[in-house]
Amino acid sequence: MCPITVEAALNKVVGVTEVKAVLDTRSATVSFDDEQTSIQALTDATANAGYPSGVKE
Repeated sequence: MCPITVEAALNKVVGVTEVKAVLDTRSATVSFDDEQTSIQALTDATANAGYPSGVKE
């Protein structure tokens, strides 16, 4: 995972306010307005950047 690429892809999604991607844990924390975007849009953005993702609970 390239944190810079993942962060850039997520930051392009309308409604995203903050992104922090961490290479060591292969994870990203995303703050977003759920009235402007969705988890599906976020996972689509990372997949389109070459990094498929999912929600960690």
